[in-house]
Amino acid sequence: MEIIIILAAIALLSWFVFDKRFKMTNNNEIPPGYERTEETFIDPTNKKKYRVYYNAAEGTRFYYEEPDQILSK
Repeated sequence: MEIIIILAAIALLSWFVFDKRFKMTNNNEIPPGYERTEETFIDPTNKKKYRVYYNAAEGTRFYYEEPDQILSK
């Protein structure tokens, strides 16, 4: 019984703490002190494009969801 409680606690902890890849850093405004980088990526879970911003003073990254762009041929 104890092992089930421990496994459930680990599962909940990982869901709330460890899976915050972009949720906490993505919003409509880029915080002050962050500089745009050329790094972009597509999140495989939601197929959205993100650009990375970097704060050199703190060593932290900010993930900004780029607006959908219409590609012309």
